[in-house]
Amino acid sequence: KCRTGPLDIVFVIDSSRSVRPFEFETMRRFMMDIISNLELGPNATRVGVIQYSSQVQNIFSLKTFFTRADMERAINSIIPLAQGTMTGLAIQYAMNVAFTTQEGARPLHKRVPRIAIVVTDGRPQDRVTEVATQARNAGIEIYAVGIQRADMNSLRAMASPPLEEHVFLVESFELIQQFAKQFQDKLCGVDMCVDREHGCQHTCISTPGSFYCECNPGYRLNVDGKTCSPIDACADGRHGCQHHCVSVRGSYSCRCRPGYYLSQNKRSCTMIDYCSFGNHSCQHECVSIPNGHYCRCRSGFTLQPDSKSCRATDLCNGVDHGCEFKCVSTEGSYHCVCPEGQQLQADGKTCSKCGAGHVDLVMVIDGSKSVRPQNFELVKQFVNRIVDLLEVSPQGTRVGLVQYSSRVRTEFPLNKYHTADEIKKAVMDVEYMEKGTMTGLALKHMVEHSFSELEGARPLSHNVPRIGLVFTDGRSQDDISEWARRAKESGIVMFAVGVGKAVEEELRAIASEPVEQHFSYSADFSTMTHLVENFSLNICPEESKGETEIRSPCECEALVQFQTNTVAILQSLTEKNILWARALAQMTARLEDLEKQIAKK
Repeated sequence: KCRTGPLDIVFVIDSSRSVRPFEFETMRRFMMDIISNLELGPNATRVGVIQYSSQVQNIFSLKTFFTRADMERAINSIIPLAQGTMTGLAIQYAMNVAFTTQEGARPLHKRVPRIAIVVTDGRPQDRVTEVATQARNAGIEIYAVGIQRADMNSLRAMASPPLEEHVFLVESFELIQQFAKQFQDKLCGVDMCVDREHGCQHTCISTPGSFYCECNPGYRLNVDGKTCSPIDACADGRHGCQHHCVSVRGSYSCRCRPGYYLSQNKRSCTMIDYCSFGNHSCQHECVSIPNGHYCRCRSGFTLQPDSKSCRATDLCNGVDHGCEFKCVSTEGSYHCVCPEGQQLQADGKTCSKCGAGHVDLVMVIDGSKSVRPQNFELVKQFVNRIVDLLEVSPQGTRVGLVQYSSRVRTEFPLNKYHTADEIKKAVMDVEYMEKGTMTGLALKHMVEHSFSELEGARPLSHNVPRIGLVFTDGRSQDDISEWARRAKESGIVMFAVGVGKAVEEELRAIASEPVEQHFSYSADFSTMTHLVENFSLNICPEESKGETEIRSPCECEALVQFQTNTVAILQSLTEKNILWARALAQMTARLEDLEKQIAKK
């Protein structure tokens, strides 16, 4: 056996038409004789075979087989190509493909010798000098074996130096088997690690005619090529330790700073959660820090001297709240309120005597089968006519849309769109549901969901009017009374709009008081335009032609208040005049008495 250490050997065999069948058999035997004396295996010598003529064929690569039996079966199954002699092409294939790590060659840093054994019987039909030079420069040691008619100049152009050790010419195919033993001795040579004083501190690796030293894991070879030094695995900075790297004989381990523990990946560090121990006694929140914890209060509270308990902060006294009328402190927060008869503006601070311009409006439209598709388009146009009358904005009027039939679907909530154009486009994109008429179910959905703060309704404390407009064209298939009552009890001003076969009794049950101002009816869909104007007048009446009307409920309230105050002042003045008259009469009587007394004297 050849025990000079692992080798990567690739046979490059000429199978051109000049090699006759019985001659090719001797080439098979030559390869098998060489292989039989090699120590084969993944960590020992690896062998590959390629044949060539006018093209190159891979028989098996360096990673394919690791036993002699498998290799011999593959070699015996080779069918010669029997064409031209493109030796340069074959050497280029060996360099670019056969000796790559993808095909099983060990990486160059492993320093496993790469050996190509080229066996040919003729003159190459392509250039070999340049490609052979490239192969040698790539670290491939080339042995050139010529048989019978081979061209010596071409063999010398291929082979590695020294040529006398890498060029062989065999006179006939019959003699190649005898040559195999001679070639094997040349290939294996002397085991330098056994027969010479190598001086390697750890491990000596034999190569043909030479050797090199390797170090044990965790050590690196020094510049002298023989001695070894421990590797500081932390020094290159690639350890990935989040906190500290500790070098241990070519390896390393990560450690964490106090107050942290090493994560499962053995590199990153996680802070110890002291709050999770459950003994912190914090009233509100516990915050972990390295080597301990501290207590923290929620917003609007102040940590007490015991560093654990919290007390609510009177934010109205502690911050510039900006409330126009009055600031009311709540637990951890505050809000502004306005005097009776005035409304809190969208900024949450100033007060206004009229809030008609700011409403949360949810329109609930009937999408039942009786409406029919063409009329449903008219309903959508009706909705958009109403939107045109409103000043839509996040701080002004917000609009939501619900459609119902046998079920209820929110088309868009109050907080979905912030401009009239966005709302109108969304309305036109609504798809007709068809099926039944569950008006009661729709009212329930409106009360429980549509006017929730989650869907964009402003808090009740902001005093923004909540208006629900229900549009239907027929009798409800469920009871509406309970949820119509609940809607109005929850502060929602309800408007009912009926068309066609809508039931007046149901419309009146839905509408808020006074009912006559909160429900409308149209005989058919094509004539319901006037309902838009009625709805607009009932939200914020405008001046009508010919006579002056009060423009808003707020102005009406102001006029009544003015009248009340004026009457009170007049009554007060009248009472004072009576008292003054009585006093004047008494003084006049006393003066008359004094005059009489003076006259007598």
